[in-house]
Amino acid sequence: MTSTDRTAVLEIRNPADDSLVGTVEATSFDGVKGALATAKRAAAGWAATPAAERGAAVKKAARMVRDQAGELAALIEAETGKPRSEAEEGVLAGVGTLEQYAELGPVHRGRSLLGDPRATDLMVPEPRGVVVALTPWNDPVAVACGLLGAALVTGNAVVHKPSERCPHTGHRLGAVLSRAFPEGVLQTVQGDGGIGAELAASRDVDLIAHVGGTVAGRSIAASAARTGAKALLENGGNDPLIVDTGVDVDWAAAQAATGAFANSGQICVAVERIYVHQEIAEAFLGALVKEAESRELAPLVDKRHRDGVHTQVTEALAQGAEPMFGGTLPEGPGAFYPATVLTGCTSAMRVMSEETFGPVAPVCVVPDFEQALERAADGEYGLAATVLTSSMTHAQRAWRELPVGTVKINNVFGGAPGGAAHPRGASGSGYGYGPELLDEMTQTKVVHLATPRL
Repeated sequence: MTSTDRTAVLEIRNPADDSLVGTVEATSFDGVKGALATAKRAAAGWAATPAAERGAAVKKAARMVRDQAGELAALIEAETGKPRSEAEEGVLAGVGTLEQYAELGPVHRGRSLLGDPRATDLMVPEPRGVVVALTPWNDPVAVACGLLGAALVTGNAVVHKPSERCPHTGHRLGAVLSRAFPEGVLQTVQGDGGIGAELAASRDVDLIAHVGGTVAGRSIAASAARTGAKALLENGGNDPLIVDTGVDVDWAAAQAATGAFANSGQICVAVERIYVHQEIAEAFLGALVKEAESRELAPLVDKRHRDGVHTQVTEALAQGAEPMFGGTLPEGPGAFYPATVLTGCTSAMRVMSEETFGPVAPVCVVPDFEQALERAADGEYGLAATVLTSSMTHAQRAWRELPVGTVKINNVFGGAPGGAAHPRGASGSGYGYGPELLDEMTQTKVVHLATPRL
């Protein structure tokens, strides 16, 4: 899409059967500039709105999304292939996040400082201004609601670009949410990476929040460095799973399969590489293959994405990996790909060193926990990691030594609500969730108010 191309169209096909879902006209570059100008004009009035009123608006938006949960889930299923029940769970998770920020926003506070008793010293959080939110396709409503809810309740005006792989979902979500806010406070634009780059490069933007791939994230960070905007990034991951000796192999295989195959592997914190202790490797692999055999997976988001997954698998096989199950393109329509188990994998293979984002479980057998920990810590990404172990010593070492934002011990998914971590390395920077996201969406001003001499 070029600066003179005002008729670019996003065509979306159902990844289950290749049928046409529909077309959405992309926003022109002039339209992007107009949306940012509108947001800038709306920002001052919204920032001056009392915090309780902003919270009430976000709560109203949550009710509206809940009322449209079925329609949004149907759109997610049609555009991304996520099963309807799982899609609706994601929508309702987004509703819960909006409700959370509706309550947290009005009590987000600064602090007073102890200075000269004849003066008042304060640290006051203020909105950043115009926030651009660039959100992904794999959980489009839940992720968007988190970023949008936190940005709006703290007094920012927002321009949201959903992924070009789910524009119908993004359009509908924006139409529902925007009715709860004054005109111009929340706008949705459509387009591919070119539109995202145009948004990120604008000097009218004060914060860019991006959840997506590392290549795009690095480009956004470079744009933010040029404009002075803050970049809040959750980017790719290559999350390891360590399977230590002494654990039940069937349980460990079920954990590994859930981590690698849930949502067809299209989860930011999916298990991307597995290191298993040699003492239990044979039994674990056998159990993991049984898990793969029993899984009927939804399609990947589209054939272009499936081709990328399959390329990594075929490269690994050419480099000496052994196929235990799957790894072949199925016949027929749609973007389906089987649960795949590979063994004999090495760090030289892209399936181990890069994010695959598909239902692939590449396994490396290691002689001991020490080597598993060393290999799991290797690489440029630092999003999350999981360790299955019966040893408290190994568990303590794992969470202290693994250079990632989130470490999960003996549970591949789960954890208390409200947790927020800093991703490391190529996986991004800044809090993307939890109450701490309100801090990211605001900037702190220090005020020293002294008594005048009369």
